[in-house]
Amino acid sequence: MVAQVVSGLFLKANEVRVVSLSGSRSEHQVIAPKVNKFSLLKNPQQADVKQFIAQLQTYLAEHNVEKVVLNRRATTGQGAGGAGTFLMEGAILASIDIAVEFVHPATLRATDKRCGALKPAKPTTVDLGKAYDLAFEALVD
Repeated sequence: MVAQVVSGLFLKANEVRVVSLSGSRSEHQVIAPKVNKFSLLKNPQQADVKQFIAQLQTYLAEHNVEKVVLNRRATTGQGAGGAGTFLMEGAILASIDIAVEFVHPATLRATDKRCGALKPAKPTTVDLGKAYDLAFEALVD
């Protein structure tokens, strides 16, 4: 059986942090560690959004990604997603032909407590660590 490749896309401000994993929860590896960020201008024009989507689609195709996992954005209160994350989320949902799943931050924390020992490859950078956690959620054993 060929291992499924999943990408965690952590949306924050006007950036998307990307970590792609292949394998299972107990045995996985990071794919394409050199590519980890896509940005969109704070006040993008149509061409900027198209370029952002083209970059993301190229990345997903090159690495045979079968599923994308996004962070569930808070819509109100402290930590609510801003216009940038809202725009990127919409563009991703409208233009990606593979499965997209949303994961709530509380789910990530629970999985981290339960399965932290299975994450030796987790990046130490906070945002990349969150993208890794999102991808980890989609892995199965």
